[in-house]
Amino acid sequence: MSFLGNIIWFIFGGLISGLSWALAGCLWCITIVGIPIGLQCFKFAGLSMCPFGKEVHYGGGAVSFLVNLIWLLISGIPLALESVIFGIIFCITIVGIPFGLQHFKMAKLALMPFGATVD
Repeated sequence: MSFLGNIIWFIFGGLISGLSWALAGCLWCITIVGIPIGLQCFKFAGLSMCPFGKEVHYGGGAVSFLVNLIWLLISGIPLALESVIFGIIFCITIVGIPFGLQHFKMAKLALMPFGATVD
């Protein structure tokens, strides 16, 4: 079931979401200091293209908190808003609710990506 969900997801919003994460990763990789953040963005770009069947667990310490604050101010808010808008649009219909919930999961991840692990 998650395979079919990922295929439909990719067509109806996953590609746009993944490209947004990849663009953020490319912009972060322009600076040498931002390369670790950019690499994390590329990992989450792959997740945002196929999110069904995967769980996100949040954790981390002080370093993750500080990087999340910097991330939130520069890239987190636009990515989270994009996911929230898509989530609201998908939740209008009953068929789109699972896709809307995945967008809300990606919005939360866009606000706190560092210290998060994907299973």
